[in-house]
Amino acid sequence: MPKRVLVPLAPGFEEIEAVTIVDVLRRAGVEVVVAGTSAGPIQGALGISVAADELLEKIDPGRFDMIAIPGGSKVVENLKNHPSVGALISQFSAQGKLLGAICAAPSLLTSMGLACGKQVTSHPSVKAEVAASTLYSENRVVVDGTLVTSRGP
Repeated sequence: MPKRVLVPLAPGFEEIEAVTIVDVLRRAGVEVVVAGTSAGPIQGALGISVAADELLEKIDPGRFDMIAIPGGSKVVENLKNHPSVGALISQFSAQGKLLGAICAAPSLLTSMGLACGKQVTSHPSVKAEVAASTLYSENRVVVDGTLVTSRGP
């Protein structure tokens, strides 16, 4: 059975981060589901729209092995403000599933308390916020248990 990865999208996502995750994983035989905060195409930071496969509030984390959150300061704020995102990500964490966060997305996880005390990296624009509660690293990619973070795509 192939692995399944959820990629949540909200307006303002970084296109290269979201599309690259989907592209590379699908080429590797991983089943990827793009879930949007609203029906219809979701507009990225540079105006490129991507159609979601499903609505985020209808996602059952039990169907997935990992959540991979693309970055972008606007997408992080939009995900923080979405009513079902916090509970969804918390369920992934509680079930010991992989949490991936790129660029500014580690700040979403630190705001939820899911990265506190862990080794983490992020885009420099959110370093102060992320570093305040984590063991911050300047490495491009950091893995701490089930938490995978990167500075960029």
